[in-house]
Amino acid sequence: MSATEGLDLPRLQDYLETQVPGTGQLRAELIVGGRSNLTYRITDGRSDWVLRRPPLGGLTPSAHDMEREYRVVDALQPTMVPVASTVVHTEDTSVIGAPFAVVGHVSGQVLRSRADLEPLSDDDVHRCADALVDTLVDLHAVDPAAVGLATFGRPAGYLERQVRRWHDQWSRVATRELPDIDRLHGRLAATCPADSGSAIVHGDFRVDNAILDQDDVGVVRAVVDWEMATLGDPLADIALHVVYSDPAFDPVLGGDAASTSPRMPSREHLIERYARGSGRDVGNLSFALGLGYFKIAVIAEGIHARYVAGHTVGSGFETVGEAVPALVSGGLAALG
Repeated sequence: MSATEGLDLPRLQDYLETQVPGTGQLRAELIVGGRSNLTYRITDGRSDWVLRRPPLGGLTPSAHDMEREYRVVDALQPTMVPVASTVVHTEDTSVIGAPFAVVGHVSGQVLRSRADLEPLSDDDVHRCADALVDTLVDLHAVDPAAVGLATFGRPAGYLERQVRRWHDQWSRVATRELPDIDRLHGRLAATCPADSGSAIVHGDFRVDNAILDQDDVGVVRAVVDWEMATLGDPLADIALHVVYSDPAFDPVLGGDAASTSPRMPSREHLIERYARGSGRDVGNLSFALGLGYFKIAVIAEGIHARYVAGHTVGSGFETVGEAVPALVSGGLAALG
């Protein structure tokens, strides 16, 4: 597949010229690392932008919502949460064949693999991890109504809806029988607690969904990949962030995810720092952790399904399916 498959550059250029007068001839490249929406860097030689669109042959519609992603990034512009500048969003599929959003390109570095951590000192790795947790604290401190997001989601009953939603998504994307995922879903459905509170949640918060300063990994320049953001229980966000530190996640990013490196702080450290910064009670995260494993397992199966069907663009998808059974086992273990 072409690295720019999924784009129609001439039509995109015509459209951008109506939104950003003076746009020159566009060039584009696929940004490596995405496992869900397709992400491209586009440039006219003077300005650089990032375009996001749903994957080819997407099977999980709620996980590829361009309007949702753009709306939350636009709303967060005046807050302490670092995000890219917004340019334009459209649901008009006549431009490139799918809805898409364009934001400003943020210079910096992204830590995707353990190899990316090698040049860093242990102190830098820990400062990076702490900065990410602090950014999550800042996000959860934003008043949704104050930034125009009072109707961004239905916070009441968030955890219960998440259990139902990801079970429904499994039925859409499953490529195999996996009895343990039915066990995990059953236990989550039977033990779902009341929400601990409500905040803007990212829904996929991990180290490689952040652009860090080029010279200081302890500074977060922008949080990206907001496609699953909504209003919901903030403990689900920190729990998912912790789940991403489990080596069971490794195959999703080709077997060498930075988030699973033993050089990263322990999950206990991450949880304690979040609790201290947010003031939230994190005494019992077992359900949220189990839900996090369930969610990632379903997402991984969806990526695997698109790979099997030939609907992925880029490389490194052949190992993703291996992660699903291990993630499900992690979820069952988290529930005790």
